[in-house]
Amino acid sequence: MLVVTTEKNEGYKIVEVKGPVLGLIVRSRGIGSDIMAGLKSLVGGESKQYTVMLEDSRKEALDRMIKNAYQIGANAIVMRRYDFGEIGKK
Repeated sequence: MLVVTTEKNEGYKIVEVKGPVLGLIVRSRGIGSDIMAGLKSLVGGESKQYTVMLEDSRKEALDRMIKNAYQIGANAIVMRRYDFGEIGKK
């Protein structure tokens, strides 16, 4: 499946718009990750636990988006975007 972030792609023509597709995912951090990230924030640097979780989440969201596109009969996803946020901020 063609998945692009642009609207127009040389060599391709959109002949029908099927509709929006989503790849939703909600993840929670474990207490171990929170403790390690808190300690890391004291000294600075990358929180590898959160980086891995974010990379995994983005991949799974894209996989779900592609699956959703196939289910509605699409053969491409154009103007793909990622958005993320927090739920239950303290």
